[in-house]
Amino acid sequence: SIPQDDIEKPRVGIVGEILLKYHPDANRHLTDMILAEGGEPVLTDMTDFFLYCLDDSVLEQKFRRGSFLKSMVGKFFMGRIESLRRSMREALAGTRYMPIADFKELQSSVNGIVSLGEQAGEGWLLTAEMAKLLRSGIDNIVCLQPFACLPNHVTGKGMIRELLRTDPQANIIALDCDADASQVNQMNRIKLMLEIAKEKLAEQKIEAVN
Repeated sequence: SIPQDDIEKPRVGIVGEILLKYHPDANRHLTDMILAEGGEPVLTDMTDFFLYCLDDSVLEQKFRRGSFLKSMVGKFFMGRIESLRRSMREALAGTRYMPIADFKELQSSVNGIVSLGEQAGEGWLLTAEMAKLLRSGIDNIVCLQPFACLPNHVTGKGMIRELLRTDPQANIIALDCDADASQVNQMNRIKLMLEIAKEKLAEQKIEAVN
């Protein structure tokens, strides 16, 4: 029932620290900026972050002698949440919208790239979200980095080179969202990214016609 037009636009995935990713004031209204420049912003499901937090206790018990009780509680709620998301997966199947991720698939997507033991900040989930976007055909990604957050710089910006190795067509940029960062500089980087994305989209249309 959501009204749509038939204009195909470059899709831009947004990942990063949880506040920067979803709060418009924190990311300087990044989604509005992408829309204004002719792109289509794409955000992954916030529920993945809650599942990631619940899974901490499971990994703690498995690898670091953590609490067995906490691990069982985490597994119970993770299973319950995943069961509730089945209807969402069924509703989105066959549509143009990005499918709801399976949490186990998210974990397996970072095998050989980053350890599941990397739990500081958004940890391995940040890398997994970029990998998920790329697998879903969304090659353009903005990775938002908070000021002085070393864990997110490692699993966000630090993983871009490895993701480009496995997917050289990817168009990924990292934006540092510091309080004194130049908004003009951020806008120019977004514009440049979208110009590249539009050129690639035009080339794909030509190839499809031929």
